[in-house]
Parts: sequence; C-alpha cells; structure tokens
Amino acid sequence: MDFSAIIKVARGEKQADLLFKNARIINVFSGEIVSDNIAVAGGYIAGFGDYSAKKVVDIGGCFVAPGFIDAHVHIESAMTCITEFARAVLPCGTTTVVADPHEIANVLGTAGIEYMLQSAKHQPINIYFTLSSCVPATDMETSGAKLGADDLFPFMSNERIVALAEMMDYPGVIHGNPEVLKKIELAKEYGKPVDGHAPELSGKDLYAYIAAGVESDHECTTAQEAKEKLMAGMHIMIREGTIAKNLSQLLPVVNERTSRRMMWCTDDRHPNDILKQGDIDSIVRESIRSGLDPVLAVQMATINPADYFGIKEVGAIAPGRLADMIVLSDLAGLDIKQVYCRGVLTAENGEILPGIEKPAQIPVLPSMNVDIKKLDFSIPADGQKIRIIDIVPGRLITHQRIENASVVSDFVVSDTSRDLLKIAVVERHKGSGNIGKGFVRGFGLKCGAVASSVAHDSHNIIVVGTNDEDMKEAVKTVVKMGGGLCVACAHKTSLGLPLPIAGLMSHEPVKEVRDQLNSLIGMARELGAKLKDPFMALSFLALPVIPELKITDKGLVDVVKFQIVPLFVKEQ
Repeated sequence: MDFSAIIKVARGEKQADLLFKNARIINVFSGEIVSDNIAVAGGYIAGFGDYSAKKVVDIGGCFVAPGFIDAHVHIESAMTCITEFARAVLPCGTTTVVADPHEIANVLGTAGIEYMLQSAKHQPINIYFTLSSCVPATDMETSGAKLGADDLFPFMSNERIVALAEMMDYPGVIHGNPEVLKKIELAKEYGKPVDGHAPELSGKDLYAYIAAGVESDHECTTAQEAKEKLMAGMHIMIREGTIAKNLSQLLPVVNERTSRRMMWCTDDRHPNDILKQGDIDSIVRESIRSGLDPVLAVQMATINPADYFGIKEVGAIAPGRLADMIVLSDLAGLDIKQVYCRGVLTAENGEILPGIEKPAQIPVLPSMNVDIKKLDFSIPADGQKIRIIDIVPGRLITHQRIENASVVSDFVVSDTSRDLLKIAVVERHKGSGNIGKGFVRGFGLKCGAVASSVAHDSHNIIVVGTNDEDMKEAVKTVVKMGGGLCVACAHKTSLGLPLPIAGLMSHEPVKEVRDQLNSLIGMARELGAKLKDPFMALSFLALPVIPELKITDKGLVDVVKFQIVPLFVKEQ
C-alpha cells in the first residue's frame, strides 16, 4: 500500500483511479445510509465527495455495501481447490473468508496448512486462516498428522493467520490439559483470538472455557445458549451450513444492543448449496426477510468479523480500507448487481467476469498409502449379537442398537432385507493396514457399494456395501483416483469423482463437481440408497465425537463412553 499516494488522492492533490458516483453507501460505523461519491486509489478507498478521477462509474443510486466476510468456513467442504472456491463465492458478494484448514491438516499436517497458504496468494478475494487446534480430534482414529503447539508456532507470525481455530477439545481446556493450554497461550502471545467450539457448554464449565481465553463460538443451537455465552463475553457466530442451520433459532438474540458481537458464518457448505443458495449473502438475505434491520445484517457480515479478527483493511467502506464493495439494486432483497474487489469489477449479475485470471496451481503431496492387495472386509462370526450404527436421517447423531447377526458359512454378512449393511474404514495415511469393520442401518442399498475419502475428521476411506467384492472395488477406485467418491456394483466401478487434493478437493470448477456429485448420488439411489445425500451421511459416520456410535479405522466407537467397543456383544 502506497500511503503517500493515497494521502495525496484523499486530499485532492492527485487524481483518483476511480470515482463511484451517486452511491447510497451503507456506513457500518454509524448505521446510516449516506448518498455520496466514493474515490478509489490503488485498490483502496481514498475518500468521499467530489474528486477528479481517471475513470468515473455512475452507480445510479444503487446501494453500496462492504464486501461480505465469512467468519468461519472449511473450504474443503466445497470439494474444490481455493481457486475454484473463490470463483464460486465471489459473485455472492463474499470478498473475504476466514478459513480453518482443519480437514487438510488432518491429512497432510503442516504441509496441508502451507499448501492452503500458498494457494491463497493472488486470488481475487482475501483469504485468511485460523490455525487448526485439534489435529487429530481424538486418539481413537488414525490421522495423517498430529499438530502440537510447537508445530503451530512457526505459522503464528504469518499475517494471513488471524486466530487459533475452533477449540473443539473443550474438556481439555476446562481440565487444564497442558498441551491444549499451550496452544491458547501461543495465540495470546501473538495477540490473536481463540475461536471456540463448545456445543451446549454452560454454567461453570463455560466460565472456565472462557476464562482460559476462548473468545467465540459457532455451535449455539438455541437462543438461550447463545445469550448465555454472549452475556459471558463471547462473540457469537451464527451458522447456516449444509447440515447445521441455526439462523432461525438464534435470530431472536440479535438486536441493536447485541448485534455488534455477532457475525455470520457458513462453516461447511457443499457445492449444491453454494450454487443454489449462495454464501454469506443467503444468510444476510434470510435474516432481512425474517425482520432484521438490513444495516445490522450487513454489519454482522462485514465490520463485526473484521473487528473480531483484527483485519483492518476490510469490513467497511472507509478511507484506508480495501475497495471491496457490493453494488445492490435492492437492499431488502439483497439483489447483487456487481462485486468489486480492490476496486476491480470482478463479478456481475451472479457470474465472475471472464477476465479474472486463475493463479497457477500449487503442487500437493499424495495422500494415499493403502495396499489394495491386502483389503479384507470379511468378518468371522464371533457371536450372535452385534452392535450396529443406526442412522438418524437429516442429523449427525446416530443411535447404537443391538441386532442379530446374519451369518453365512461362519462369516457375518450384510442383510439387505433388514437394511443391515457392512461398513468399514480403511486407514490411508500410515499404511498401517487398519480396517475398522461394522454394520450400519438406514442406508438402504440393495446392491453394490459406495466409498469416500471424505470422512470427518481424519479422512480415512469409508465404505458401505452389500458385499465384500463391491466394497473392495469401490475402495480400490478411491485409492487409484488419489482420493474421491465412488459407486461400484457387480464388481466394477460404476462412477467416480476424483478428489486428488488430499482426497478432499478437486481442481475442477464447483459446477463441474456439483454435476459429478449429483450423478453419483443418482447412481447410489438407483442401487437403493434412500438418504437425501448418501455421501454426506457417509462422511460423518467416521466422526467419533458425535453420539452415539461411530466407526474409525480402529473399530466401533461408543461416543457416550468415549471408548472403542467390540462389534460382537457377548450374551450374559
């Protein structure tokens, strides 16, 4: 930033690069809408009023808002690289994101974080990161890396790192785990906030969590929970993701007294939702439709997260801030006409402009270490009763049930008549050969198998199938693709979606990924799958922090007891 040149433009001593005339500016500091002109120099806002400029753009009385900020997002959930993610959300008015690279960090460790930092350079939007604090989330799974405070330390001085990411290990915080507290102290030492992740934490345990230094939370699901955390000093991020949606429950907490400590985030949004609903703009739009004052809604999407993370260059239309601006023909309906990034028109009428170049691709380490010749999904019978994972449609929680095993030739097999399907998790990081095996109900497959290398949080390969041979074929295909999603039937691959970036992301545009994903879902449904999105449901069956029963490469996890449990239940 050339301060001397901008100062001269601001004083009227030098010609501005651009002058946006006849704008109705949403001032997020005063809460007013002001009619004025906006002078831009070197990609930054220089001042308001009458200026001489090389180019004049007549806004024609449209509203101009600061570019939106997503306060907490996992880019990996869009299943595309940073370049394609940026090109998908930019037309929605998102000009800044604060991303937690938690997923790729679980696969590639510090190399994954470095990959994301390098990929974020030269993008048309501003990409900041929080440092993943819980890699791995538990010791009941094999992840690609383990990140301690010493591993995070070299990244803390990076200007693109703005916080310590969601501290999911709240038991470790409140019970004073030294390694957990060391990470928090590291963030404090560098003057960076600590994001929280503490669903339903309340009372004295909540106070302990906050006293340790945790400053925000995006896991509130009720107004009462949000208000308690707000009153105790936390910043509240209201989330509307693909699965977790909390806007309607939390909106009653938002008012003129509370709104400045609240902000919006998407957390996890899949390709279909980004293209169909939008990004942060969809949350702002819905909040206004539900009765929230439009200026408050815009503040929560702009200056609030900018202030919380200490990002001084964004979040407002003001001198010295980046000229990241959204032109709106209608404020109530949030009708986005144009998006400017650093004073450059980058998107118009919902489409990124063709002249916006893509940065060069950054090489990424391979992430598949599986001996496909040793895949064995057979389960010798060791009893009559087995634990099964019982899916609850539309929710991340599952139930634990006890069922009679279906035994053929001394081996337990899938039973499609009861919708009891074999499920397995194949370790893909260390080459350990670990395969956790179990059974799941609620998937609905009548034949074939589906597999995915997207399996939260450690992202080993997870597969569900009606028979061992199709399960093997699906996993082999995922390995050969370098990661991805697959449907197999009749011992051959029917369809695959390659995700070669850590087994999580593609280099293809979001629309291409969306179309391929829809084809996979359609194929799975032809095989009998009855879930709305079988791959999304599959990806969370390996998450051993959400009750009741899950599966990892180490076996079945009773999340309530927080321990590995055997598949077979011995009769008393």
